[in-house]
Amino acid sequence: MTHYDLIVIGTGSGNSIVDDRFDDLSVAIIEQGLFGGTCLNTGCIPTKMFVYAAEVARTARDSSRYGVDAHVDGVRWPDIRERVFGRIDPIESDGRSYRSERLPNVTVYPEHAEFTGRRELTTAGGRVLTADRFVIAAGSRVIVPDIDGLDAAAVGAPGSRIHSSDTVMRLAELPGSMIVLGGGYIAAEMAHVFSALGTSMTVVARSAPLLRHQDAAIAERFTECARESWDVHLNAQVTAVRTGSDGVEVDYRSADGAVTTLAADTLLLASGRRPSGDLLRADNAGIDMHADGRIAVDEFQRVLSGGTAQDDVFALGDVCSPYQLKHVANHEARVVQANLIDPDHLTASDHRYVPSAVFTHPQIASVGLTEQEAHDDGRSYVVATHDYGAVAYGWALEDTTGFVKLLADRDSGQLIGAHILGPEASMIIQPLIQAMSFGLDAKAMAHGQYWIHPALPEVIENALLKLDLPG
Repeated sequence: MTHYDLIVIGTGSGNSIVDDRFDDLSVAIIEQGLFGGTCLNTGCIPTKMFVYAAEVARTARDSSRYGVDAHVDGVRWPDIRERVFGRIDPIESDGRSYRSERLPNVTVYPEHAEFTGRRELTTAGGRVLTADRFVIAAGSRVIVPDIDGLDAAAVGAPGSRIHSSDTVMRLAELPGSMIVLGGGYIAAEMAHVFSALGTSMTVVARSAPLLRHQDAAIAERFTECARESWDVHLNAQVTAVRTGSDGVEVDYRSADGAVTTLAADTLLLASGRRPSGDLLRADNAGIDMHADGRIAVDEFQRVLSGGTAQDDVFALGDVCSPYQLKHVANHEARVVQANLIDPDHLTASDHRYVPSAVFTHPQIASVGLTEQEAHDDGRSYVVATHDYGAVAYGWALEDTTGFVKLLADRDSGQLIGAHILGPEASMIIQPLIQAMSFGLDAKAMAHGQYWIHPALPEVIENALLKLDLPG
């Protein structure tokens, strides 16, 4: 048995906690996978690097609308892949060696571990570790749906035609055709990447519309756009998967009971991710769990046990948070770090206005309440929308689908929701996040500053001006 002052489980955002302020402590870091977690290795960063290449290809193919006749001579998938992982893999390697070799007070255990007691872990190699304090930052993992013929162990294996987001970006060659199972953000982003690079794309979702957790107006417009680029099948219950030497087949049952068979070179499972707390056997440590598998924490990121916050165990990121977002995990890591350093003056996490973006085509960004949520909460609110095509930069883009939708409290004038579909949505939403976070009301935001003409943020200005607020 080896005892430490602190054990950190997971090296995504959890890896940022231990800095020189912890030099006097003995620390163990446990990581059974790649250093850097999902975001660096299989999530946010590589996907967005692929998205940019996809945008370049799509822009060239769509250039005729601007009077420019361009075309894509070819897509060098191996070069695109190596551009991405040639940058990411060395970062993972350097992070691992830094923690393993250059910090005398830190010991890295590159293996799985499970709780075998309230403050005790046992690693896959049989090492028993105890600590005064723990940080659980074990993240989440890909969901492999229970479908007849689908072998979870074969997903992403060498030579397999069935992949998840963990493995599909490292394919040896670009598939000629692909079926994506799922209707969420992973499905939307990966379908955009591969279709823009030349793969014939089919998307199968068990519900409707696509991205159904977005504001209804955004989800419906995006689904319309998706149908123009992909073969989309909604309200489809997949019943069987079959693989062969020449590809993969998928059977699904539609709402009327009819069974349809689809075929492609490759199948991508994009059914979402689940928290990994169960793999740690958190129940052995008396840790409370939500029904969806998340570890329960309080506002200070302290883990709950029997409903009571534990001063010596913290959790952060996907393993405990309803927001599977890197910027949320980073925020929670800063909170945990502050509370480890100064436990007498606890810092609370701020989850009031958590923004998100979907880097698909068109791009989507949102923050705050959807209109349905505002209605269900009984809020008194006003709504305004404005199209990209109604501002000068929208003319330059020849945009016919993008729009901004804003919700504001009728009485206070405070923004309570913002939803954008269109080019650079993830960038132009930032002033709205700032206004909501710092209490700037919609009228003051619209009238109290200059809006550069004819820049794209004018679409936000016009939406703000259209809000029917008193005064």
